[in-house]
Amino acid sequence: MRVDPAGATADAVVDAAALAGTVDGVLFDVDDTLVDTRAAFAAAIAAASRVWLPHLPADRYDEVLALWRADPDGHYRAYTRGEVDFDAQRMARANELQAAFGGELLDDATYVDWNAVFWGTFEQSWTAFDDSRPVVDELVAAGVAVGSLSNARVELQTRKLAAVGLPDVPLLVGVDTLGFGKPDPRVFAEACRRLGTDPARTAYVGDELDVDARAALAAGLVGVWLDRPGTRRGGPHPEDPSAARASGVVVVHGLAELPAVLAPTR
Repeated sequence: MRVDPAGATADAVVDAAALAGTVDGVLFDVDDTLVDTRAAFAAAIAAASRVWLPHLPADRYDEVLALWRADPDGHYRAYTRGEVDFDAQRMARANELQAAFGGELLDDATYVDWNAVFWGTFEQSWTAFDDSRPVVDELVAAGVAVGSLSNARVELQTRKLAAVGLPDVPLLVGVDTLGFGKPDPRVFAEACRRLGTDPARTAYVGDELDVDARAALAAGLVGVWLDRPGTRRGGPHPEDPSAARASGVVVVHGLAELPAVLAPTR
């Protein structure tokens, strides 16, 4: 049986049965991998900027978004290491935007108001990428176990996956499962344990080269970097496809390519 997922290129179409001999399981990152979180953040940043950076022209909102995603001071990664709580990192990042773009800094009270605008818009803007549902269906049809592993909370990501039409992709490990997240190898091991697959026969697919693909590879999994055109985060994160391939990482530019590139890895 040949499956042609929407958006697949001709050389990305593969006999789904070939997947069964390549890997037993595929773990997905959620944000910017299965879910177009960048677009949701863009809407949320625009909504917050209209209120909290009223002097800033709308054509500069992309700059605000770029700084948010780059997180150059590593506030979110400190959260994933268990060093700060969620609201502390979120408030620090919000004030990073306020300072960079000439807004007033938020205190505890105004942060609550900022976050209400930001988060409300963010949740309403969740959507899956067009290639997410087809590749999940193809993997499941091939007998491959599918799950997800995220550096966000289990409850949030479970709700997010359900909201975008992927309720059958279980969130196996979140940042609150062990109290820390990727790139720690223990979270990958725990996700494989819950998926019921050997790490060596499990692929992890994510949009961040270092914290996703390289970390998965170091943990003994098949590390796959999803380098979607135009969606890199920037900032301090290494994002060189040639260097990634040289280090043993599989590089794809869309999820429709995933079955084809996994088939030759064994």
